[in-house]
Amino acid sequence: MKKIKHTTTFTIYTNLKELSDGDNKLMHRAMQIRDTAYAPYSNFNVGAAILLQNDEIITGSNQENAAYPSGMCAERVAIYSAGALFPNIPILKIAISANSLNKLVDQPVGPCGSCRQAIAEYEFKQESPIELLFMGETGKIVKATSLKDLLPLSFDKSFL
Repeated sequence: MKKIKHTTTFTIYTNLKELSDGDNKLMHRAMQIRDTAYAPYSNFNVGAAILLQNDEIITGSNQENAAYPSGMCAERVAIYSAGALFPNIPILKIAISANSLNKLVDQPVGPCGSCRQAIAEYEFKQESPIELLFMGETGKIVKATSLKDLLPLSFDKSFL
């Protein structure tokens, strides 16, 4: 038997003012698009903004459906749009912001497992890390330098 220790380092920002100008702009785009979410069932709105290597910013918001599995998270709306519109342009960063109509979300909200796997696919595809920034409606922001920080031992095409 062998034990392996996996450690991850995140950067925690106290508020938006601590972010670089570029990261602040990207997070504000995520916050703006969050307001276009269609979330009549959960009342939980998520916005995602993706910065591509060509400086394009692609956004997405969560889209719910009465047949729950038919909805789509903001991160996947944005990443699939980026893949369709700019298939060969690497993704540099993804900013994510979430709020609720039921309560204040003042803690960082990371991507769900399905979104982590979708982001991982693009990291594997482009063979370079995708930086993630995520927050709630207000408060702290978490920065991860790669999706691998959030999803170690990922599943990829090498297993197929």
